[in-house]
Amino acid sequence: MRVMMAFSDSHFRRRRFNGSGPVERLLILVVVAAVVGVTIGLLLPKISHPVGELTGEYVASGPAADALNGLSVDDHPSVAGYNREDFGYNQMDIGGSGCDAREHVLARDLNDVTYRHRGSCQVASGVLHDPYTGKTIHFLRGKNTSQNVQIDHVVALQNAWQSGARHWSTAKRYQYGNDMYNLLAVDGPSNEQKGSASAAYWLPANGAFRCQYVARQIGVKEKYGLSVPSPEQRALRAVLHGCPAQEVPKR
Repeated sequence: MRVMMAFSDSHFRRRRFNGSGPVERLLILVVVAAVVGVTIGLLLPKISHPVGELTGEYVASGPAADALNGLSVDDHPSVAGYNREDFGYNQMDIGGSGCDAREHVLARDLNDVTYRHRGSCQVASGVLHDPYTGKTIHFLRGKNTSQNVQIDHVVALQNAWQSGARHWSTAKRYQYGNDMYNLLAVDGPSNEQKGSASAAYWLPANGAFRCQYVARQIGVKEKYGLSVPSPEQRALRAVLHGCPAQEVPKR
């Protein structure tokens, strides 16, 4: 019996997977081909616009998608003449409080807010549950710490300029630059990474927030009658493709 067991064990060891055999090499090729095929199937629609159209990547439905369909398309946007200062961001006293838009957004978006002193509207500290990264950021006002939390224009000022704001009056641009509907307190590095990019070139790292993010962008553009170029429109639809019930934020 011990001899037979020894033989069986020896036989089993000889039958272990050997990547140099013809059958094993064929299996490896099949597995590699399958992985490559799945990868191409996932990435190609995002790289090739025609493939994305064929696969339904840019098909979206629901309230936010309907609002997007109502925006005009302009594939010849121009940034000529753009100057950030023309929007007057943080140059207005919001509601006669003595504080600018940044302070009001911090007070709205942070938890456990404290102020510099009694009766002040200047935020000294608070806790941000950052929508762009999903991280928790402990904000502390200071020369080296305040920029850890920045205020993002969800539809960037330059994006607004090339989408129609270049034709506005100064008063309307100031209204836009300080509109709380278009402002969010967010992680500083993420805001800097985004810059003036539209959804065609940048989306929050926090995937769970992307539907809300693009829905707010659509809401801002709808509110101010701004246009979208085709690449941005496709990017917005691609996100909304995965959340057909997404509403446009009301405030």
